Amino acid sequence: MKTIIVEQPGDVNQLIYTEIEKPEVSADEILIKVKSISINPVDIKTRKGSGVYGRLKTESPLIIGWDIAGVVENVGAAVSKFKIGDEVFGMVNFPGHGKAYAEYVVAPENQLALKPKNISFEEAAASTLAALTAWQALVKNAKVKAGQKILVHAAAGGVGHFAVQIGKYLGAEVTGTSSAKNRDFVLGLGADAHVDYHNYDWENHPDEFDFVLDTIGGDNIDQSIVVTKKGGIVISIPTTLNEAVSEKAKLKGVNGYFFLVESDGEDMKKIASLLEKSQVKVSVQQVFPFSEMKQAHMMLETGRTVGKIIVNI
Repeated sequence: MKTIIVEQPGDVNQLIYTEIEKPEVSADEILIKVKSISINPVDIKTRKGSGVYGRLKTESPLIIGWDIAGVVENVGAAVSKFKIGDEVFGMVNFPGHGKAYAEYVVAPENQLALKPKNISFEEAAASTLAALTAWQALVKNAKVKAGQKILVHAAAGGVGHFAVQIGKYLGAEVTGTSSAKNRDFVLGLGADAHVDYHNYDWENHPDEFDFVLDTIGGDNIDQSIVVTKKGGIVISIPTTLNEAVSEKAKLKGVNGYFFLVESDGEDMKKIASLLEKSQVKVSVQQVFPFSEMKQAHMMLETGRTVGKIIVNI
């Protein structure tokens, strides 16, 4: 089968096309013929040697990627939730070895959900890691409630555009940050207010939030703490909170911590339900063929994408 491997960390030229044997399923696994793959910042970081590369560097061959949508080709003897021919989607084995950059992928049945009929394979693949991150951050970790005020940084991005919609679904008052050019997109997601992050004076922000989702990291964590209420929560996706930042959070009485998404089929089912009822919609900026994986990585590396980048096989 066609696949892309990473022999050593580096630039996009380390994405090497090759052919390997089609994988076989164990008792509780499903073999999926992949239609669409979603590309995430963690793919870029892992390819470069950070991200989850440390967990995977001894794997041979190392196949990065975690987000897939496709058709069930075969099922293990103990599989009961899916059958051959089912259309499924999910995030596979994250933060372990997902092996998603391939024509066929094996996944445990408890990490997948049936693809809603009203969305495409591209939209389904896009609604995996990013959507799960937003769901698990808001629902399972921050436990956002109706009436709370929440701030979503990079609200036009992959995780951000799901977080805005999930926040509104939960009944929260949502403010989203982005560049001015993406203001209408963010408000179109349902955000109650928009902040242009360019040269914004966070120190004098008039509002304080119950929950802030930081999808940017770096200095943005400090800014997030400034606008979080005492007793509120700041969750940072891309980086761990260092000791200095954690101390600042404690001094203000803010709970600040790092969060890493995990594969979860039950959460995928909830996301599938939201998509099926059009309570959440996904934005796909561009779709690349499998032969242009390098171009897909380079586009995502610009940091200026709106919604998701997809690769079709």
